[in-house]
Amino acid sequence: MLDTVRRIGFLQIDPIAAVATPQQLVLWSRLGPYDPAELERLLWTEHKLFEFGAFIRPIEDFPLILARMRRKRTGKYASERRGLEFLQKNAAFRRRVLRELERRGPLLSRELVDASVRTWTSHGWYGTRNVSVMLELLEGRGEVAIVGRRGGHRLWDLAERWYPHVEPPPLEEAERMLAEKRWRALGVRSDRDGGWEAHPDAQDGRIPARTTFLSPFDRLIYDRDRAEALWDFRYRLEMRPASQRRVVGAGGETGVGRASARQPREVPGRR
Repeated sequence: MLDTVRRIGFLQIDPIAAVATPQQLVLWSRLGPYDPAELERLLWTEHKLFEFGAFIRPIEDFPLILARMRRKRTGKYASERRGLEFLQKNAAFRRRVLRELERRGPLLSRELVDASVRTWTSHGWYGTRNVSVMLELLEGRGEVAIVGRRGGHRLWDLAERWYPHVEPPPLEEAERMLAEKRWRALGVRSDRDGGWEAHPDAQDGRIPARTTFLSPFDRLIYDRDRAEALWDFRYRLEMRPASQRRVVGAGGETGVGRASARQPREVPGRR
C-alpha cells in the first residue's frame, strides 16, 4: 500500500462514499482486496503517510509541501485575498484557536468555540463553519495539522507536535521536484509543441491480464483533459443537480437535463 501511494504520488480524499471513499476505492482498484485498517495505521500510527489539503501523501514529500506552507502570500489570487482578510479581521480568534489546541488538543472543529467574524459570503459551501475556515487557513500555513479522524471527521492539533522537524528547500526547487514527481507518476506529459514526452524511467511492458474499475479520483484519469488527449476518452464527474447534468441521447446529441430510459448514458461534466 505504501509503495502504491509513493508510485502514484497521492490519494485524494473526499467524503463521497456511495460504495467507499475515493481513497479506499483507488487502493482497491490498484491492489485488489486489502485491509482498510492498514491505511489508518500508515497515517496515524506509523506516520509514513500524512494528510494535508484533502490529499494523502508519503511523509518524505513533507519538506516539499512545507515549502508551499511557508511561501509568501501576495494576494495575487482572490482566494488568497479572502484568506488574508479573514486572518487579519480574526487575529484574536486565531490566537484563541492555537491556545485551545495547545491546551486541549487534538480536537474536532466543533469542539472549538466560534468567536470569529466572516469577511465574505459563503455561498453555502462552508455555511457558518468559520472554525473550519480558520483551521484550514492555519493548516495551509503549517500552524496546525490533521492528526487523526473521529467518525470520519478531522482531528486537529498543533503542527509542531505532529509533523517531523525538517527544513524545506526553496519554493522554486520544491515546485520543480513536485513537478518531476508528477511526471514520473503519470509516465508522460505534454510538451510545448503539443506532443507527448515520456519520463526517462517509463518502460514499455506487457499489459497485465487484469481488468479493474477505476475510481474517478484515480491519478490515471485525474486530469480529464489529459485522459481525453491520450485516449479520446471524454470523462467528467456529474456531482450536480440532475437538471444540470449533460446527457447523450441515442443519436449522440448532447443536452442538459435528467437522463431517461432513452438517454441511458450520461456524459459527466466538470465538478
